[in-house]
Amino acid sequence: MSVFLASLAGVSEILILIAIGYALTAAGWFTDRSSQVIAKLVTQVALPAYMIVTISSRFTARELRALLPALRFPVLSMAVLFGLALLATRLLRVPARHRGLFQSMFFNSNTVFIGLPVNLALFGAKSLPYVLVYYMANTTIFWTLGVALIQRDGPHAARFNWRQTLGKIFSPPLLGFIAGVLLVLLRLRLPAFIMTDLNYIGALTIPGSMFFIGIAMHQAGLAHLHVDRELLGVCAGRFVLAPLVMAALIALAPVPLMMKQVFILQSAMPVMTNAPVVAKLYGADANNAAITVTATTLLAMLVIPLIMVAVQHLG
Repeated sequence: MSVFLASLAGVSEILILIAIGYALTAAGWFTDRSSQVIAKLVTQVALPAYMIVTISSRFTARELRALLPALRFPVLSMAVLFGLALLATRLLRVPARHRGLFQSMFFNSNTVFIGLPVNLALFGAKSLPYVLVYYMANTTIFWTLGVALIQRDGPHAARFNWRQTLGKIFSPPLLGFIAGVLLVLLRLRLPAFIMTDLNYIGALTIPGSMFFIGIAMHQAGLAHLHVDRELLGVCAGRFVLAPLVMAALIALAPVPLMMKQVFILQSAMPVMTNAPVVAKLYGADANNAAITVTATTLLAMLVIPLIMVAVQHLG
């Protein structure tokens, strides 16, 4: 029961910040332009600073060297989920104009805007390397396979741009993570005043992420939420199949317990907030994607405490 209550408390912290972002948007403080600015601030400035400070000050070279082999777990998990997504597309008779979007949302997680704050609230800064390992796999697969699937739903033939894709994969958060790792491996220390500034900037990560989600929910419109077989299928993929597949892959693996817990939680995060943006860019159904992001984000707040109780039984 204590684990469940602690999980509820952690989720409540997140919900309050999301609610503030939602309320301020309803009051006219935040606009569509605000969400774009906040997203850029979080992903391109605050989160990289947070990565550098946390990795360089809290982890040893030995701990970091042990992380890379763990990439196989999220990669294998998403490969299995992709196969299940193809099967679900047929079983649920998903319309052709939604198939790529459905499949992409089925197997990709919101590892930054929801996954990072949730794991930090529940496990603290020690969970950050595991969050980032999952993020590396997730963002690579989304910006390659996931985007290609969404493009297929649009009116134009899909084109793959290596330069844009690599730019998305080697994003500022990942570069911040790499910078932190290099500082540790090379045993370098930044001047105290720079670390202080990075601390201040990095502190914007969590509230900024939650405000962004609150703004996105208001823009999607809660009144537009409706349950259909596609939404149920995505929810089943995100909150049932994804954690079960990850748990099966990692349950008996000789890795730290926290890695197992973080990976299972990360696998069960809601749909990526990038999905509506990419859908709009390529002429797919961006409204459907936005509604699915909102619905799965709300549902995640109920599912996370239950998963937290379940992962406590892992060894």
